[in-house]
Amino acid sequence: MLPILASIPSPPFNDFHIGPLRVTFYGILIAIGVAIAWQVTERTFLARGGNGEILSKILARVLIFGFLGARLAYVSTHLSRFEGEWWKVIAIWEGGLALYGGLTAGAIAGYVYSRKWNANFVDLLDGMAVGVPLAQALGRWGNYFNQELFGTPTDLPWGLEIEPQFRPEAYPDAETFHPTFLYESIWNVALAFFIAWVGRRYPQMRGRLIGIYFVGYGLIRFLMELIRTDTTFRFIGLSRNGWVSIGVILLGVIVLAWKQLSERASDPEPTSIST
Repeated sequence: MLPILASIPSPPFNDFHIGPLRVTFYGILIAIGVAIAWQVTERTFLARGGNGEILSKILARVLIFGFLGARLAYVSTHLSRFEGEWWKVIAIWEGGLALYGGLTAGAIAGYVYSRKWNANFVDLLDGMAVGVPLAQALGRWGNYFNQELFGTPTDLPWGLEIEPQFRPEAYPDAETFHPTFLYESIWNVALAFFIAWVGRRYPQMRGRLIGIYFVGYGLIRFLMELIRTDTTFRFIGLSRNGWVSIGVILLGVIVLAWKQLSERASDPEPTSIST
């Protein structure tokens, strides 16, 4: 008889060494996720007749500014973590990337350089709408190896075991917590496949796929923020990222509605024929 799942064990380690070089699973997973997002975006962009050389230049800058934005957003909201160890602001391999900061900076970079090199920004966004959630799905497993960004205590069979030194001060005696990394990872995989299906099944949705991503990711992130324990800032019961998630959902709705309304406005009015 197969054993009944009692909980998800915490990882036995989160890094290894190659000589003097420390390699973290967080860094490996982020790197693989970036590679997947790059390939998926490239496939969509090239299938629509885009220039691969120009795309590589744009994505390289999106990647650089995205990481800078993600790290700066995290550091700016966790300044106490770096007191006495300010050099660690560059230690992204230890964790600490604010996704919304990265998405914002990356999107701005993508827009600026798409205009500079005359690339189709809409096609870039449609490709990223599928690639980014796949990268997030993989990257969230880095949080598992770091034993971070989990939820409130739970006794559900899939509760995540957290070692005492990583438990929040509010729950020192709790042993298992909601595996928010797993919830978000599964959702992001499903979201990516759904967006890809919509893009193939409904060609008229071209230019609106990023709106679906905004709504879909904003929703799961909002729900996760209700149970995550890694933030002490709350306003009317919601964390900072909870409020941002509401804004992202609204932005997605606006993108979807604006594209549809603009297409209707561009259609010529039918002419009546008198008899």
